[in-house]
Amino acid sequence: MNNPRSQRGGTLLGFVLGLVIGLAVALGVAMYVTKVPTPFSNKNQSRSAEQDAVENQKNKDWNPNGALQPKAAASAPEPGVVTPTPMPAVVPVETAKPEVKPAVQADPLGDLAKSKAGLSTPPASNSAAEPFTYFIQVGAYRSIGEAEGQKARMALMGLDAKVSEREQAGRTVYRVRLGPFEDKASAERLHAKLDAGNVENTIVRIQR
Repeated sequence: MNNPRSQRGGTLLGFVLGLVIGLAVALGVAMYVTKVPTPFSNKNQSRSAEQDAVENQKNKDWNPNGALQPKAAASAPEPGVVTPTPMPAVVPVETAKPEVKPAVQADPLGDLAKSKAGLSTPPASNSAAEPFTYFIQVGAYRSIGEAEGQKARMALMGLDAKVSEREQAGRTVYRVRLGPFEDKASAERLHAKLDAGNVENTIVRIQR
């Protein structure tokens, strides 16, 4: 039969060997991991003071709107250096030629003569074409009193009559007339108005 003590000793020895082997494997893995850089381990590595200063300067000068702003203009030229300016392209533009008008010379004497000629020549009127002057006679009386009475009746109608005397068959006759009228149409209109008012009248035509 096996000795219980020897069994316990073998078990303990195996446990110790396993523990030693496990520690050795863990130590080897740890040494390999520390030698190979990883992205996670690099973040925790310490940086030098010079690297920190460069990083701070970059953060200080950083502009969040830099991508939206136009590029900076070219640096100013040094004093004494003349930078040639590019000439713009010249596009020919057609311009209409100004119309040349003949010079107008003033002629005051001619203008004065024309103005006088215009004043001396009366405008043409209907009277020049009409060879007669027209009157409307509303009565012929033997006494001046009767003639003045008829003139007063015409005045009440708003008409301006005139009394004139003339020898007829050896007797003096006093005529009451309206006018003169330069055209026959005007005389005929008043003639019709007097007829409508039951006033006897006659159109008299006299050669000019």
